[in-house]
Amino acid sequence: MSDDTRDELAPRLRLAVTRTARRLRQEAGSGLGPSQTAALATIERHGPLGPSELAERERISKPTTTRVVRHLERAGLVERTRDPLDGRCSILSVAPAGRELLRELRARKTAYFARRLSELGDEDVAALERAVAALERMLEHDHPTAELRARMGGPR
Repeated sequence: MSDDTRDELAPRLRLAVTRTARRLRQEAGSGLGPSQTAALATIERHGPLGPSELAERERISKPTTTRVVRHLERAGLVERTRDPLDGRCSILSVAPAGRELLRELRARKTAYFARRLSELGDEDVAALERAVAALERMLEHDHPTAELRARMGGPR
């Protein structure tokens, strides 16, 4: 494949991924904003963790993290406990209501894709299967924390 073809593919891929993410958020209809949903999922996947680690993983500022976590706590989706090693710090974990909400959101999003995939022919489904495998390979090598530090001039 030529460099020109790759250059033309990049903006199309970006737009398709962006529109797909937007459509999935609409389909989920959680009442949470994208940052809140992402933070909740990150706490579930990597938690328990401290607010600073959440900020780093989500690539958001600490003040933004504070607002997001406050909203999630008020909604009963996240629980905060004192860090047993440092009582000045807190540890975040997903509350049972948060786990249930994430399960529901994922089920709705998966159902959306299942419906849409059922409308496609075998050739298109096979092409998407190959595309998903390629995207997974691309993302395997994505190290957001190191990239963010490099852009900000810090050590990797």
